[in-house]
Amino acid sequence: MNFIEFISQPWHWSISGVAISLIMFILLWFGGGFGASSNLRTLCAIGGAGHKHSFFDFDWKSQIWNLVFIFSAIIGGFIAVTYLPSPEPVQISQATQDYLQSVGVSTPQTIDQGFGFVPSEIYAMENFLSAKNLFLLLGGGFLVGFGTRYAGGCTSGHAISGLSNLQIPSLIAVIGFFIGGLFMTWIILPAILTF
Repeated sequence: MNFIEFISQPWHWSISGVAISLIMFILLWFGGGFGASSNLRTLCAIGGAGHKHSFFDFDWKSQIWNLVFIFSAIIGGFIAVTYLPSPEPVQISQATQDYLQSVGVSTPQTIDQGFGFVPSEIYAMENFLSAKNLFLLLGGGFLVGFGTRYAGGCTSGHAISGLSNLQIPSLIAVIGFFIGGLFMTWIILPAILTF
């Protein structure tokens, strides 16, 4: 097996866990924090939003490393899908497929090479402009943006960086994320999808 075949195989989840722990240790050592939502604030500050609102008036140059991280994640995802796709389809249990079909989301028999992870009923271009999909996408985007700002960070910032720093507000936020996620998954989203 050559190197490309080796890295194309599915990796164990613990590799990600060790990598995230290592990155968090380095960030904490150098006084940094991890979070994806802060990149939007940084991009707005680079664009001059600090002249209009004090929230964006900060030293954005100190956050360049975070932009590099996000752009690297995008490039890494592109490389993984384009050049290193897994030859094995993602296994979805029959119970999950049955549940998704009961709420109006079809699942392909096999999900291979990173395609088919999101339901075409919502994300396909031909369904994009339906009232239900616009409500889901715009409403969901607004709630995520508002929630991120109101909570002082996103799920990755609080769950990874905040908990690593033993911050009580991050623990409260993470508990709220899980409660909200469960409520959305089991109550609100099925009601919307079957409407």
